[in-house]
Amino acid sequence: MTTASAAETQAFAAQLAAALPPDTTLALHGNLGVGKTTFVQGLARGFGITEPVTSPTFNIYTVHHAREAGGRTLVHLDAYRLDHPKQVEDLLLEDFLVSPWCLAVEWPEKIPGWLPPGALQLDLGIAADERHTLKLR
Repeated sequence: MTTASAAETQAFAAQLAAALPPDTTLALHGNLGVGKTTFVQGLARGFGITEPVTSPTFNIYTVHHAREAGGRTLVHLDAYRLDHPKQVEDLLLEDFLVSPWCLAVEWPEKIPGWLPPGALQLDLGIAADERHTLKLR
């Protein structure tokens, strides 16, 4: 999949949000500036979350709740500043994972072995023509 703008990336993410099974972990792979947070903003919109979504680089994670009853909780984790998977355990994220939830993890390679085996992997990149590439695996 390729997108030509942040709005297109967010629209794709919002569509994907509707198709994700409950209680999903989504690992977002890609270099700095490829649109990981932009993608999470679209996920949030797809889940009915109306509050602003920004990168949680400094606070490490942010919890967003849908306004509608029965809406999905989105936990947005940025592992960029983490040095070891044990640091994720110390955050007690499982306390926020109330079904239905989606855990979106930026920089998952920083916490190898912590993600569940069934985590969906999304590779984000920028092609030579400046379009953004998204590949779900």
